Amino acid sequence: MSWTVLVVDDDLDTRTLIQAMLQSMGHNVVLTEDGTQALEKLKTEEDVAAIDIIFLDLMMPGLSGYEVFEKLKSQPLTENIPVIMLTAKGSGEEMITGYQVGADYYIPKPFTKSQLKYGLELLLDTDGKARPDIPNDYGSL
Repeated sequence: MSWTVLVVDDDLDTRTLIQAMLQSMGHNVVLTEDGTQALEKLKTEEDVAAIDIIFLDLMMPGLSGYEVFEKLKSQPLTENIPVIMLTAKGSGEEMITGYQVGADYYIPKPFTKSQLKYGLELLLDTDGKARPDIPNDYGSL
C-alpha cells in the first residue's frame, strides 16, 4: 500500500532522511519546513484528501509542533488526519505531553526506518484511511 505523508520538520537533513526512508517503502512524500507551510498545504478539501498522515516535528521556529497540532485538530477539515509527533527530546515527559494533547503516535529522534513503518501501519488501514480502532485519548496519563 502506498500512502502520502506530509513531513513537517525545520531540519533539512531530517526531512531528507524521512523522505528517503518513506520513498524506499513506496510512499509519496510532501515536505514542508515549518508549521505555516504545513497549514498552507492543508487549506482545501482536495489538499486534505491528498494527505494520509502527518509526521510533525515538535521543536520548530515560528509555530511549534504543538501549535500546529492544535490548529489541525481544531479544524473540521483536518481533525481526522493522523499525526505522528517527532522530537529530539526523547524524554518520557515529552512523550506523555504529546499523547495528552492527542497525538496518535510519537517517535523520538533519532529513529529507524522500522519505527516509521510501524507508525504508518499502526495508524493507517490498507486504504490509507485513519484506523478508527486506535484510541488517542491519553488525557489521563
